[in-house]
Amino acid sequence: MAEAAFRKEGTKLGRFVCFVLLLIFSLATQAAQELNVGFHRLELTDPLDNRPMRAIAFYPTRAAARPTTIGIFTLPLAEEAPAVAGHHPLLLLSHGNGGTPLALRDLVLALAQRGFVVVTLVHPGDNLHDQSRLGALSNLYGRPLQVSEAINAALLDKRLAPMLDPQRIGVIGYSAGGETALILAGAQPRLDRLRYYCAERPDDLDACSSHGELQADRSDLTAMSDPRVGAVMLLAPLGLMFGSHELAKVDVPVLLYSGDNDQVLDWTRNAASLARLLPHIPDFHLLSGAGHFVFMAPCSDAETQATPGLCNDAAGVDRQAIHRDLITDATRFFNDQLKAPNLQAMLR
Repeated sequence: MAEAAFRKEGTKLGRFVCFVLLLIFSLATQAAQELNVGFHRLELTDPLDNRPMRAIAFYPTRAAARPTTIGIFTLPLAEEAPAVAGHHPLLLLSHGNGGTPLALRDLVLALAQRGFVVVTLVHPGDNLHDQSRLGALSNLYGRPLQVSEAINAALLDKRLAPMLDPQRIGVIGYSAGGETALILAGAQPRLDRLRYYCAERPDDLDACSSHGELQADRSDLTAMSDPRVGAVMLLAPLGLMFGSHELAKVDVPVLLYSGDNDQVLDWTRNAASLARLLPHIPDFHLLSGAGHFVFMAPCSDAETQATPGLCNDAAGVDRQAIHRDLITDATRFFNDQLKAPNLQAMLR
């Protein structure tokens, strides 16, 4: 009798606990859905020439959003709105060669709604409107320095600093931005690896447009890591210049995505090589049939008509579904992996 009563009470308790957990999850989900995205323009200078650099910080807010045009995109935003209370993790986004960070705008906005402060930097000399540093050492070594300067500026900015946790910093790198993120995490590129690759694959017009030789325009620059970076997310990353020795000092968690139909970067020589050679096994997602541009935000009809090469995917590839998973995984990854430095040291 007593045993039966105990089981009955235990069942009631279990149901009550499940109800409470479901209620907490529901309230948390509802709270996240209620959040909008605020934005703040950062003032900073390019460490290579002290000229102004453009960067925008996106963050969670409860203020009403309205259609706001930034560059060529119109997004639901609240300019200079008050942030949700708390000290939020800081994420930096490094875009691809000749690109724009807002090509990944859905990921940026979703992470901001979920409690992150995301700084999108336009790399000087390597963006949609200016490719003057493309193929030069100043670009390879300058990009990580620019991201570090954006971190400095965010942590010193009067509006952003109070909402940031300076011990929780991550980097998202897309395409060439993946190379930038790896350097920030401790990787050291070896230039002759690119030359050897281009001797084997001269038909790779993207990676080998200069036949594997980078313009030696800044002999004073070297690859500089940033110890504040605690985790990196790589999307279709460029990794040709990294072998196991060059990756040996990458001691942070890595979330890695690539498509097996990438026509821009050979995934077997880039993402797959990184997955095999990184000192700590990354969380690697290989998307069947997906190309290089699948990681850009799903396109509107007008965008598809204007840039079909960037917007159209292979048959059977659902970009919207991929991005739903991408956002979920990025949120989980950075929440799980960005810990205070002393806790990271204890876990290793």
